Amino acid sequence: MGEKIYGHHAIEEALKKAGMGSTLFVERSRSEKLDNLIREARLTGKVAVKKVSRDELSRMLPGADLRGALLDMGGPRRGASRLQEIGVEEFCSSLSEGDEALVLILDGITDPHNLGAILRSADQFGVSLVIIPERRSVQANETVVKVSSGAAQYVPISVVTNLSRAIATLKDNGFWIYGADMAGESSYALDFARRSAIVMGSEGDGISQLVRKNCDHIVSIPMRGHIDSLNVSVAAGILLYEFRRT
Repeated sequence: MGEKIYGHHAIEEALKKAGMGSTLFVERSRSEKLDNLIREARLTGKVAVKKVSRDELSRMLPGADLRGALLDMGGPRRGASRLQEIGVEEFCSSLSEGDEALVLILDGITDPHNLGAILRSADQFGVSLVIIPERRSVQANETVVKVSSGAAQYVPISVVTNLSRAIATLKDNGFWIYGADMAGESSYALDFARRSAIVMGSEGDGISQLVRKNCDHIVSIPMRGHIDSLNVSVAAGILLYEFRRT
């Protein structure tokens, strides 16, 4: 089997890009949602549909809440291979002079549910590129795609070996780098540059010191609550909105 997609919304989006050799596995029990997925799969003319028992389906991806359907994208693929992968230099060279662009840099996000939620916000706020490190970070696996409700299929992703080098490339191409930290300047008072890269740190430790040194500004989200921070996926959504608002 190849890359496996589950979650009805994620499957719907993945079907739009599925090629020959893909198979939609569905439980033999009938429901309106499953019937819709079967119809969409057959309309592609490329995706085979196979009805199996609940036990057979569960064995294909143990521990996952499949809700009666699993899409096998076919071929010997790893988790992120059906996503839009692009190198940072290639992305920068694709920009024309004067183009606005918004990049999201994720420094050590390890929870797949957080990454999936961040990619969903990235799609909604028109993020041009999401950069994640190759090490000490969750990659765009089946859980991430499912949590993103299919948004992960649309957001360009760059997996890099060195975040500082990626940041340097962005700076060379006119980007200003904004690191998210509670001790930073209020995001309400900040005018983001037309080419901005927002750095979100890990769930526990925040932005690493080396990456922090490469930021042009440190920004914070004003809060009035009793706990000391927001979930990283929530904070990312707020800062992406702030860029679009200014």
